[in-house]
Amino acid sequence: MERRRGIRSLIPTGTLAEAEELVREVAVERLSASPYQPRMSLSEEGLAELVESVKTHGILQPLVARRVGTEYQVIAGERRLRAARAAGLERVPVIVRDANDREMLELALVENLQREDINPMEAAEAYQRLMGEFELTQEQVAERVGKSRPAVANAVRLLSLPGPIRESVRRGEIGEGHGKALAGIRDERQALRVWRRVVRRGLSVRETEAAVAKALGRAVPRGTARAQRALDPNLEALQNRLTDHLGSRTRLRPQVKGGGVIEIHYSDNEDLDRIFWAILG
Repeated sequence: MERRRGIRSLIPTGTLAEAEELVREVAVERLSASPYQPRMSLSEEGLAELVESVKTHGILQPLVARRVGTEYQVIAGERRLRAARAAGLERVPVIVRDANDREMLELALVENLQREDINPMEAAEAYQRLMGEFELTQEQVAERVGKSRPAVANAVRLLSLPGPIRESVRRGEIGEGHGKALAGIRDERQALRVWRRVVRRGLSVRETEAAVAKALGRAVPRGTARAQRALDPNLEALQNRLTDHLGSRTRLRPQVKGGGVIEIHYSDNEDLDRIFWAILG
């Protein structure tokens, strides 16, 4: 119960009239960014569009902030604050809430995930920060941000990647699926070699998984090429969901007479243990 109150107490509820009573106008100069903002990068193009919208319509959704002395730290709405400053606004609508450091990070993370304003590396770093600074388990983090435990575990795996690959994911040069596949290679030099090939050839996630399997001396999954294209679209969709959920290459092998086999690939015993708990929840 304490967990649920933590996040929900920061979000206005009730009737519109009740919510409006919680909103106050705060001078922009008294607002500062949160030290617990998980999103490090802000799209300049997206920010420019928001500035134009603010100039025309003002701030449509109040910021959420906590009071620190006579000043305010933004819990949610840093982009809106930056846009307001760029648009020349002197005051913005703010909902003031009591929040500790952990709740600030949780709410900022939830808002960014819901808006899809955060890249996979930033999400992984925020999850790790919740676990490291606030001593939460992966399961507790998952509950607080509305994700499954395997999703959090798979995201955190990205932090094990060599620096250049992490930055490649952060820039959007390769996707989260590519990163998860490359995380299966423990040897840094080998991982970097495969990553360079992925970027140079523009390999898909499935092709990257095959390249990783080949680099590790494992059989390349038959489903990666021609056999994969013959899979029923509905089964292929299920196969992709399983792969994303487990964070490991998964293959459905239907049989002619009905039924079939599910293949789940793992890189080592630690990876097997992770998959085991992902399945059992």
